[in-house]
Amino acid sequence: MVQRIPAPGDLEPIETASRDELQALQLERMRWSLRHAYDNVAHYKAAFDAAGVHPDDLKSLADLARFPFTDKKTLRDNYPFGLFAVPRQQVVRIHASSGTTGKATVVGYTQNDIDTWASVVARSIRAAGGRAGDMVHVSYGYGLFTGGLGAHYGAERLGCTVIPMSGGQTEKQVQLICDFEPSIIMVTPSYMLNIIEEFRRQGLDPAASSLKVGIFGAEPWTNAMRSEIEQGAGIDAVDIYGLSEVMGPGVASECIESKDGPVIWEDHFYPEIIDPVTGEVLPDGEEGELVFTSLTKEALPIIRYRTRDLTRLLPATSRSMRRIDKITGRSDDMLIIRGVNVFPTQIEELILKMPQLAPHYQLTVSRDGHLDSMAVTAELRDDGQAPAAAQALARELEHHIKTFVGITTRVTLVPPGGIDRTLTGKAKRVFDQRPKS
Repeated sequence: MVQRIPAPGDLEPIETASRDELQALQLERMRWSLRHAYDNVAHYKAAFDAAGVHPDDLKSLADLARFPFTDKKTLRDNYPFGLFAVPRQQVVRIHASSGTTGKATVVGYTQNDIDTWASVVARSIRAAGGRAGDMVHVSYGYGLFTGGLGAHYGAERLGCTVIPMSGGQTEKQVQLICDFEPSIIMVTPSYMLNIIEEFRRQGLDPAASSLKVGIFGAEPWTNAMRSEIEQGAGIDAVDIYGLSEVMGPGVASECIESKDGPVIWEDHFYPEIIDPVTGEVLPDGEEGELVFTSLTKEALPIIRYRTRDLTRLLPATSRSMRRIDKITGRSDDMLIIRGVNVFPTQIEELILKMPQLAPHYQLTVSRDGHLDSMAVTAELRDDGQAPAAAQALARELEHHIKTFVGITTRVTLVPPGGIDRTLTGKAKRVFDQRPKS
């Protein structure tokens, strides 16, 4: 496709501001956010007081490291509305997590928050090459999940025509893409693979569709997965990052002209990288856990929120703001198999390097006596593989995992379509069958 790279006049002034200008704005907004949280949220007042810090102690951006962290437990302990910094009547929308590991994490938005969210998502879609008048097919789930409505409002703010398809009904997804001819799709990368498969099942070439750009997020995905999608669908695949506790999708997003990691919209979200064990702030370029402080949120200011996402901060390129590298995993989702730290994305990378295998897999963790073990189920691309050839491929993947990850696994290869497909969004990759302590 012909990439629509924005001219400087198409960008907001802050996207090309100097580092000094940006940091001056960040400091001003950070002071406001800390004060807003301290004055209006009982939890933050107690946490700041216990840590011996006060909003007035913030003299520089580096002083943020003196303030306490926020995590998911904080949100659950204050369920449902205990972290709201405005009267509930001023909250115009509520979103929440699925609550699969306890109480849901609840987030709220004032009208100004909704406007800010729409603006950063619109900025993200523009960074991906979208323009007013483009048709955007939204396959993120709608409802309490922030993905669908976040993408929807942002696309409308940019002036796009929105198809609010949501997830599931894969046959209908393909039909509407063929009939309505959108140029942009916003969806999880794992579900995009399902859509590509459905095109082929119907005898259609996904690369011949109207789609030119895919904006993918809500789950970690690798550059190998990017190549798989781009080649399969004939599109540019760009990465959008966000999480509901911080805002939703649109906290950061890649630029189509560089595709070198999501640009953090630092005028609204201040990033830090910390050592996940000690909490020490790490310099740019070092890998650790991503932490965010909101700078403009009214209903739910979030101070030093531990995302558990592992990445590193990279210097600015296409915009004046810093980028994040690909998420390598989560500090709380990390699997420890016989003393080795394992992330599902490591296995994905190795699978995608083998052209005979499809980009679908599952990891099953179990207890073998007193030791943990992991089995890998992957899917063949070709149903005509001879049993001996399939067995050789399985042994080859086992060898690669042992060599590059450092653990011994048992690999089982199944025919095309042998792994259940997600119908609504995020793929379930890991099945932990170990006894609960």
